[in-house]
Amino acid sequence: MLRNLQKFLARLYRIEPPADVRDYLITDARHARALEGDGGREAEEKLLVAENDDELHLALYLDAELLERLASQDPFECLGADNFEDFCKVIEGLSHFNYLTWNALADRRVTLLELELQAEIDKYIGARTLATHQARPELAARLLAVLFESPRFHTTLSAAEYERYFHAGRFAGWYCRSLEARYAGGLPGGDMLDELRAFYRLPQPAKLSHIHSAAYA
Repeated sequence: MLRNLQKFLARLYRIEPPADVRDYLITDARHARALEGDGGREAEEKLLVAENDDELHLALYLDAELLERLASQDPFECLGADNFEDFCKVIEGLSHFNYLTWNALADRRVTLLELELQAEIDKYIGARTLATHQARPELAARLLAVLFESPRFHTTLSAAEYERYFHAGRFAGWYCRSLEARYAGGLPGGDMLDELRAFYRLPQPAKLSHIHSAAYA
């Protein structure tokens, strides 16, 4: 399931993931804490990153119970209230992994804000695509509200972390609402998919400029 979800995101953006996420997967919270060190926040999903000279070391932590729950309620079969939150957590981790490794292979640096922004967009695009495939218009109609209205943030976030998550969610919400307005209904395809793929490849300043232009067009 995890590899299928990774490929699902990659196909949307027409990229080839540089690495199989399963080779970098950690499911034991104790192992993740040992790698992260002191000061880490308890969460069911984390991308752990360390740089050493010209090398990038990665591990994606997804809690074992989280993966078991989602495997038992396969989102490719039915995405709904019972598995939506777990789906979003796994998509967030895979989005971070795909985006960071793809840019690293091209020798491009990315910011933490870029990672979070892309992950929020990926949740929307991934859920919208599955909702269309599964003929779930009621789910598609609620996505903007569920994902971007009244967001909740972990109480242990630092001020810098809160600001980053807040702005990533706000920018992603603006952008996804503009997509809904400009490309009505259904599966991302055609011009909408072309835009998403072009957006994926933009650096952060160009992404934010495009969001502002699209939101206020």
